[in-house]
Order: sequence, then structure tokens, then C-alpha cells
Amino acid sequence: MAHHHASTKSAAARVKTAVRNYPVVAATVVVLGVVLILWGTGASGPAQWIASLYTLGIVGITGYGMVQDIRRGHYGLDILAVIAMLATVAVGEYIASLIIVLMLSGGEALEDYAAGRAKGELDALLDRAPQIAHRLPSGADTGGNPASGKPAAELAEDIPATEVAVGDILLIKPSEVVPVDGVLLSPAAAFDESSLTGEAIPVSRAAGDSVMSGSVNGTHAVRIQATATTADSQYQRIVALVQEASESKAPVVRLADRFAVPFTIVSLLIAGIAWAVSGDPVRFAEVLVLATPCPLLIAAPVAFMGGMSRSARHGIIVKGGAVLEQLSAAKSAAFDKTGTLTYGRPELVSVNPVNGFTGDELLGLAASAEQYSSHVLAASVLAAAEERGLPVQPAETAQEVATNGVEAFIGGRTVRVGKRRFIEEVDGSTQAVDLAPGQMVVYLSVDGRFAGTLILSDTARENAAATLERLRGLGIRETVMLTGDGQATAESMARTVGISSVRAELLPEDKVKAVAELPLRPVIMVGDGVNDAPVLAAADVGIAMGARGSTAASESADAVIVADDISKVATAMDISQRTMKVALGSIWLGIALSVVLMLVAAFGYIPAVAGALTQELVDLATILNALRALHGKTLFRRGRAGAPASAAAISGTAA
Repeated sequence: MAHHHASTKSAAARVKTAVRNYPVVAATVVVLGVVLILWGTGASGPAQWIASLYTLGIVGITGYGMVQDIRRGHYGLDILAVIAMLATVAVGEYIASLIIVLMLSGGEALEDYAAGRAKGELDALLDRAPQIAHRLPSGADTGGNPASGKPAAELAEDIPATEVAVGDILLIKPSEVVPVDGVLLSPAAAFDESSLTGEAIPVSRAAGDSVMSGSVNGTHAVRIQATATTADSQYQRIVALVQEASESKAPVVRLADRFAVPFTIVSLLIAGIAWAVSGDPVRFAEVLVLATPCPLLIAAPVAFMGGMSRSARHGIIVKGGAVLEQLSAAKSAAFDKTGTLTYGRPELVSVNPVNGFTGDELLGLAASAEQYSSHVLAASVLAAAEERGLPVQPAETAQEVATNGVEAFIGGRTVRVGKRRFIEEVDGSTQAVDLAPGQMVVYLSVDGRFAGTLILSDTARENAAATLERLRGLGIRETVMLTGDGQATAESMARTVGISSVRAELLPEDKVKAVAELPLRPVIMVGDGVNDAPVLAAADVGIAMGARGSTAASESADAVIVADDISKVATAMDISQRTMKVALGSIWLGIALSVVLMLVAAFGYIPAVAGALTQELVDLATILNALRALHGKTLFRRGRAGAPASAAAISGTAA
């Protein structure tokens, strides 16, 4: 009995919420009920008055908004609905007029419901944001506090996740979501990062490894030390991107509006001819009842939401329907080289000192200067020096010259590290180096004299060639590599992965210009680094790869691939093409069904009330079709050319 009472209460609460959210729908249902009761008891006069006045009130409200839109040069689909309501009132089909009002106001509720279904993956990401953290007192170890004799779990204090400070020691219980980015203190742990990267297999981490917020702990309680607050953590960045993505609505309206004017003209023509031939104004109303454009308005937003959700399931965050639309039609793709087409982890191959320097001295000075650089090669030089046990000296002054290198004053000497042209500024006798495929060179000068070179090698991603092949299969006709590296290095890498043209030795502004000059549009730009931010913003679709939402690149990009996996670029394009197909297919389905039914009504076979109810079924068919964008086959179940598909791609196709 108590259970029955609770379910009644929750049903009542749901009704209350629905009434609050959709007052026009609620009012229309009440008016329709009253009108049907009056009509059933023979009081058709009062019923007609109530229905007609209520409908005209709605026409006034809708009409005002419509006139404002037309003034702004925006011809929407409301015109048809307003004419249909006026026509049914004029010919006395007052019950049909109320059904049209219900359909128009209910369309919004229906859209919210369908969009809610389609937004499932995005909402799941938002709902999983950790709310609390278990903070341990400093000095608590895994076994607990010897002084108190209590285990760590009992010493932990629950605090809101937003209050975690950098340096706090946190306890992560089994199967809990990590609240902030941190470093693992426990000897070993396994984390499920599928909500961040789309990768289904849990990853192992050892003490000292970084742990991402949003990943789920395995079967043992572990300790981490926070390295960021919630606001600066990976997961919150991704959540912010998702919110931005799900709130963008503009392009969806545009897609339906392309069909608005032609559909309105065709509908009015059919209705006008039916009236003229039959001589009966009721026929005009009967045709227009079937022309109300809910399917056109609802289909596209639902399909786009579905496509964005499906992308999120694959670890790709797409910022809105316009991005899906552009991505589906892309004709050119430009790629940054280091860290995008390659792994971005170059290794030192050789040290070549000149002018009396030793190899260790050269590498030590290079590492001391490179510690002040954000470039990917700097990390490799520092790693190589550390491996050889060479000390890294602090600089008295250091300045990074964007895209050229670093100049630092170390131990009384001025050291320059970077590109050849940067060293040539101080020593014109700097010699160029012949490089093998995939190699890069760092030049050094000390006190204005050329001191030697470091040769590093970066390898192409194993799935880069297969991804480019897939993109060609999806309609990409031109591929370009844009890089700051030397021409020889860039060309050898382009041959390895199958890129058609190369633009090398570019500064960030040159990359922007190169993207602007590409003739085949829309253009996709794929990059990863902070210095890719300008060119990602300049492309028709900028895709930040492996950025995990935390760099400038991901903020200026239109889509963010959370995992460090280039094959997701092709997956994103595949999903966008399917989404557009479903969106346009749903719109055409709605138009086709409406036109067929209008032609039947033109011959007098569908009374106005039946027509209004039939149109509801057309809405339903269109929305169900649009929800197909949530699922569907991904073209590439396995990588081409023998490359294995990622676990995320396999799990995604199964979904």
C-alpha cells in the first residue's frame, strides 16, 4: 500500500513539473477537455467560442514572435502553423484548431524529451563529476596512522571536491571516480579511463604516475596527491567543453530554415488549389492542418544531439551541430606534424659537437637552456641529459623566442638552442645537417659561436597512414602537412604516412595563412600543441588531439579528441556524415509524409480533426528516425591495411 502511495505521489510530482515547464501545453489540454465536454453535451456554440478565442490568443502570441523574426530577415516555419490555426477557426473546425495548438506547443515538449534521450552520453559525463573527496591528514600512510592505530579510510575527512587544494593527500576508494588530477602515491593501481578517452581497457599506473580526474579506481583503495584543483582538472575542463557543446543551438535552426520557405509555398499552393477547385474553404483548412511543420523543426536538433552524444561515447567532444555539419562536408585536411602525425616523443640519436666542445658539455648546456622551453623537443633533450646523469644548471636569465628556440645566460656564457636560422643570427658559419627520414636537428651556439648539433628522431604513429586512407574514403580530397620543422624532415614523414603536400618551416601565423589559402573547403585542421591554437581557430573545423581539454588548443578548437589517437579524426568524420544523413533524411521523411497527406486531404478524404491527429503520427515517425543518429554502424570496424582498431572503436561499434 505504501509503495502504491509513493508511486502516486511521484506521478503527481511529474505532472506538476510538466505543467510548470510547459504551461501552454497544460492550458491547451484543459481547454480541449472543456470544449469536448461542452460539445458532447450539445453545447457546441459555447465550445466553439471558447476554442476559437483561445486559439486566436495563441495566434496573437505566436504571430508577434513571427513578425519580430521576419523583421530580422528570418523566415521560419511558424507562418504555416499560424495560417492553419486561423483557417480552422474561420471555417469552424475549432477542435482541429485546438489540436494544432497542442501540436505546436507540444512539439517543444516532444523535442525536449527526444533531445534528452539523445543527450544521454553528454549528460552521463556531466552527472559523473565527483562531488566529494576523502582528504587524509598529512603524513597518513596506506596502513593508517600508527599513533591512532586507525586505518587510512577512518582517518579520511569528507570534503566537497571543490575544496581540494594542490598538495592534499586524497584517499580514492574502490570503484570511485577520481575527483582531481593527481600523482599516485600507492605502489600500483588500475584505472578505468573510458569516460575520458573512450578506451575500454583499464590502464595500470605505478607510484609517481599521474592520475586523471574522471577516471574510475579499480578494486583497491589508493592514495593520490592532488596536483590541481577541480576547476583546473582534466575532467572539469572536459565537462565545461561538453556544456558549451550541448548549449550551442544556432546551426540546427538554420538547417530547418533552408526548407521553410519552399515548404510553406508548396503547402499554400496545394491548399489554395484545393479550395479553388472544390469551392470549399474547409478544404483549404484541411490541407494546411497536415502542413504544420513540427517534424522539420524537431528532426535536426534531435539528430545533432544524437551525433554529439555518439561522438562523446567515442571520446570525441564536438562543440555543436554546426561543427558536425562542416565536418561531414570537409574536402581538405591539414595536419600538424609533431605529436599529431608522429608520437611527439623524439629520442636523441647523436650529439655532434664542433669548435672544441665535448658531447657531454654540449648536451648539458642544451638541457640547461631547454628547461625554459615549452617545445616538445625540449622535453626530449632534458630526458636524454637525465639519462646520461648530466647536471642541469640554472640560468641567470632565459628567454624563449617563440618557434625559434631559447637564449639563456648559464654559468657566465650565453647559450642559444633552437633552429638553424636562430643560430645563424649570431654565427653565419652555422652548417646545415643532412637528416635521415623522421629526424630533427637542434642547433647550439655558445657566446655567439656555433657549438654543434643534436640529432633527434620521431616516429610516425602506426595508425597515421591508415587514418589518412580512411579520410580519403570519406571524401577528403587534399591532405596537407603544416610544420615548423625543416623541409627534408617534413617531406620524408609525409611520404611515410601518405600526405599529398607539405608546407615546412612555418611560424604559427604562416600556418593560419596556409589554412586560409586552401582552395577545397571546408578545411579540417588537426593539431595538439598550444602553438596550434591560432590555426585551429582559423580552420573551418579545428580538432585538438590528445589535449584532454586542458590546453589553449582545446579551447580554440571546434572538436576535442580526448585520447591521444589520430584514428578518432576519421571516426569523428564518419559519425558527422551519418548524423547529417539522419538529420536530412528525417526532414525529407517529414516533408514527404506531409505532402502525400496534403494531396489526399486536397481531394477531401481527410477531415480536419483526423488530419491534425495524423500529423502527430508524422511527428512521431520523424523523431524516431532522428534518434537513429545515436546509434548505427561505424564504417570502420577494423583498421585498414591491417592496423588493429582501437578498443574504443570496437566497443563503439557494438554500442
